[in-house]
Amino acid sequence: MATENIFVQPAIPRFDGHYDYWSMLMENFLRSKKYWNLVEIGIRAAARMDLIEGQKKTIDYLKLKDLKAKNYLFQAIDRSILETVLKKDTAKDIWDSLKQKYQGTVRVKRAHLQALHKEFEVLHMKVGELVNDYLGRTLVITNKMRIHGEQRMMW
Repeated sequence: MATENIFVQPAIPRFDGHYDYWSMLMENFLRSKKYWNLVEIGIRAAARMDLIEGQKKTIDYLKLKDLKAKNYLFQAIDRSILETVLKKDTAKDIWDSLKQKYQGTVRVKRAHLQALHKEFEVLHMKVGELVNDYLGRTLVITNKMRIHGEQRMMW
C-alpha cells in the first residue's frame, strides 16, 4: 500500500482581542505565504516601482496577491470587526486600521512593561519546583516583555 503525502494547511490565526499576540502570529502566517511585503509596504508603493519599468503583468500579479492577503485578514476577524474594515482598499489599509484600533497606546504598553519588569525582578524558584518549570515561567514573562516592546534581555 502506497503512502500519500498529505499537506495540512496551517490554520489562519483568529483575532481574539489580544492584538499584539494575534499580529505576531498573523505576520508570521502572511510571511509564510509570501504576502507580508504587501501588508507592510502596500500595493500602491510596490505598483509605483513597477510602473517605472512598465510591467503591467507584475501590477496585476501584485493586485491578486493583495486580494489573497485581504482574504486571509478577512478570515481572521469576526464579522463585527470585518464591517469596520470592509471599505478598505488594500491589505495594508486593513492591517493599519486594525493596528490603530487595537494596539495599545504607548503609555499602556509602558505600564504593562513596568509590571512585567517587577514580576521578573521578584521571580524566584519555588521550593520543590523543577528547573524546567521555573525556566518555563521565566520564558513566559520575557516573551511577554518582548511583545510589549522590550529589546534588551535581562539575563
